[in-house]
Amino acid sequence: MKIGQLATTTGVSVKTLRFYEDQGLLPEPARTPAGYRDYPNDAITRVTFIRTAQAAGLKLAQIGEILDIREQGRPPCEHVRAVVTDRLDEVEERLADLNRTRTELLAITDRLDHLEPADCTTYCNAIQ
Repeated sequence: MKIGQLATTTGVSVKTLRFYEDQGLLPEPARTPAGYRDYPNDAITRVTFIRTAQAAGLKLAQIGEILDIREQGRPPCEHVRAVVTDRLDEVEERLADLNRTRTELLAITDRLDHLEPADCTTYCNAIQ
């Protein structure tokens, strides 16, 4: 199938498919006599996997590792568990950071609600 058909079928852009090729996530396909990319049908499954893994928050390098393990004929499930666990830890840490930021922003907003602008003697008394 040509690149446009693969793009339409998987819901990604042609540019994204070329990017996946450049990153080694999608093997370079055979070419037609006219020079067009000619993807096998299993490219649909691979692109769908890549997009789903990205939506789950995995990085392209991590997705590449999973694909490499599968291409070596091994089940990648143990590796996926480790990658997902590490990524979940990163997300939990980021959520904690965002929660701390939210708490500080709420405190500043509360101070601003009770601040008399004329009393501001520095850049902003609410952020001191």
